[in-house]
Amino acid sequence: MAIYQHIRHPRIASRLADGPVKVTDLLPRGTAVTRFNTSVALLVTRVVGSMWCAYAFALFDLLTEGAARTAAGATSSRPRPTTRILGDAEVAARYRELFTLARPDLEEELSRLIGDLPARRLSLAAQGALGWVKKLGRTAGENLAEYLQEESRDLAAKPEVEEFVQGVDRLRDTADRVEARLARIEQRLKGAI
Repeated sequence: MAIYQHIRHPRIASRLADGPVKVTDLLPRGTAVTRFNTSVALLVTRVVGSMWCAYAFALFDLLTEGAARTAAGATSSRPRPTTRILGDAEVAARYRELFTLARPDLEEELSRLIGDLPARRLSLAAQGALGWVKKLGRTAGENLAEYLQEESRDLAAKPEVEEFVQGVDRLRDTADRVEARLARIEQRLKGAI
């Protein structure tokens, strides 16, 4: 005699008869716009994955909301500053909080595919390579600046630029004094006539 007797749930029999649920069964059969939106959403989700899809659509929503408000006539008569932030500040704060809380851990995602130790080693190698590339860029920039300043003399060194600017300031002050002196001499000559 068995200790327990397994009884299948009634829904299991219907699922076995119907087969697995397919995405095409869930697609809307409505208007062309609904079908198009669903197709685009499925394509983006298939290409970039569900969480990255959420990030992409959140960023898209954040960017297009401000554009929609501007198009609706929410512009001002003031001159446009060089940097503009459009949209609702509360929505932007919510997205910032979402991105802070849902920051993807690429090493964790990679460990699911290839295991913990290889993922850690790959992550450390990538960090090292990124650090090396940053250092290479910084060193190359410094070397290029030194070459342009010292060897080819195509770029002025900072002390030379400062000296030039001070000379221009002195020349401007002298020109202002000469102009004021000429104006006083003209006034004397007009008074003497």
